[in-house]
Amino acid sequence: MLDLLLADGDGTATSLSERLPVTRQAIAKHLGVLDRVGLVHATSAGRERRYRVDEAQLARAVAQLSSVGASWDARLRHIKRIAEAVQRAKDQRDAQR
Repeated sequence: MLDLLLADGDGTATSLSERLPVTRQAIAKHLGVLDRVGLVHATSAGRERRYRVDEAQLARAVAQLSSVGASWDARLRHIKRIAEAVQRAKDQRDAQR
């Protein structure tokens, strides 16, 4: 949805529902959530609302998610090293028997 809005510049729930395998109502709900968190901004256009991505807010969200992802990647690498050390120790014990 965000990709389409970025590519087109803006869009409505109706225009997006024509291009996505989701109902207009579901898209409207998602757009409402994105609007509440500041990732998109809505303006009235007749009977519909046009949504535009707030690119600065999206960039902040991407940076935050990237930071969280990097933190989890480091944690998982640490867990993997511990698991490998435990496995090596087990293999050494088994080989000594």
